[in-house]
Amino acid sequence: MNGRGTPAEERACYVYGIVPKGVDSSGLEGIGDPPARVGLVPHRGLAALVSAVVVDGPLGTAADLKAHARVLDTLAAHGPVLPMRFGGVVRDLGAVIDELLAPHEDAFLRALEDLRGTAQFTLLGTYQEEHVLREVLADREDIARLHMDVAALPQEATYYERVRLGEMIAREIASLREADTLETLERLAPLAVAVKASPSADAPGDRAVSASFLVRKDDWDAFEKAAEGLARQWSGRVALRLLGPIAPYDFAGDAVEARRTDEGADRPWG
Repeated sequence: MNGRGTPAEERACYVYGIVPKGVDSSGLEGIGDPPARVGLVPHRGLAALVSAVVVDGPLGTAADLKAHARVLDTLAAHGPVLPMRFGGVVRDLGAVIDELLAPHEDAFLRALEDLRGTAQFTLLGTYQEEHVLREVLADREDIARLHMDVAALPQEATYYERVRLGEMIAREIASLREADTLETLERLAPLAVAVKASPSADAPGDRAVSASFLVRKDDWDAFEKAAEGLARQWSGRVALRLLGPIAPYDFAGDAVEARRTDEGADRPWG
């Protein structure tokens, strides 16, 4: 019971990620309202970034997601970090060591070393609808002709033609997306040590490109300039957004998997 006669809240440890022991976490604020102070749970050469969380409390608000990323990205700008999936809750400080750090110690240490001096940059591109439609109509005379025919008739009289037109335009945009993704990788991949591009088939209709790059710190400036050059080239056609340097969300799992010694365990990171 607390001093006001109400049941004490049961608390657990929320884990943000894994870092080398000795990292400075002072001043970091994590999830919760008010934000919880982030601390370290050390084990040999490792440490887990944690904060207290109410066991039965709400988790997963937009503010929590931002706080989770903010903690990891702040540290990723200065050293290696292995991000945990959002929502990683462990029973107590002892369980952080016994269930997370100790069983994966070797894999975590080696993965952190592999990621040292790198950070992730993610490039997201969205097609500007009017521009890309003009591009499709200019390249495909049959689509342009159908587009004009449909526009000249009442909507209720052209239902099937409109469906067909939409499907044809969608296929053309899918082809453009593949070409634009290839150009993005040709321009930026030489500046990265690893690349992950989202499959074109999984992209939203207006998505031009979605790719993540693991980049060494010495190449951050060159990478950003190359991305800026691509943005200038596609100005008015594709709106590009570059996120980074951020924690290696898309690469940490592979780094740990490559270094694992206990093949059968679940992967808690990523």
